[in-house]
Amino acid sequence: MPINLSIPIHGEMLHWGRRPTYEMVETRAEGLASDVSRWLIGAHTGTHVDAPSHFIDGGASVDELSLDSTVGLTRVLDLTFVEEEVTAADLIAAGIGDATRILMKTRNSTDALTRNEKSPTWVGLGPDGAQYLADHGVLFAGSDYMTIEAPANTEVWPTHVILCGAGIVILENANLADVEPGDYTMVCLPVPFEGREAAPAPTVLFALE
Repeated sequence: MPINLSIPIHGEMLHWGRRPTYEMVETRAEGLASDVSRWLIGAHTGTHVDAPSHFIDGGASVDELSLDSTVGLTRVLDLTFVEEEVTAADLIAAGIGDATRILMKTRNSTDALTRNEKSPTWVGLGPDGAQYLADHGVLFAGSDYMTIEAPANTEVWPTHVILCGAGIVILENANLADVEPGDYTMVCLPVPFEGREAAPAPTVLFALE
């Protein structure tokens, strides 16, 4: 049974920058054949990926990301014991092992991610943890809040700089509330906005047989 990690997009949702809006371009109520809507959303809306070009000049944009990074065996790590900043020691304690794609399940999934407004605190990946991922060949790192960065580091964004500099694809706003720790097959397919730094990315997990 597939597990959908994507959060719904709507006008009152948790957001970065401006709230998403839409208008109806055509409606059946007006006697037309179908309903057609047009949305105005940021590239970092909902469940989305940050490509290396988000922080690194010359880094890959979302349309250039390899499926080898976003599709394949993925490990969900139980980091619900972390208060604010995930460290390298926390990743090791959670059993990262030799995983090359990881999703970090924290208290965000049942707390900060459920709110429509930015939380004053959340759990993010610290630069120490980010460097561990970069040093160990990780291709993909996902978190369950609208930024993978820990709250204390959102001035200079060291975690983003490290991950993007290592070519690691970042997934943000993944709903992991009902996902058990362990290994899955992941399919994450970012919208290929040509030359852009981020894009919505529907993401699904499949249990291993």
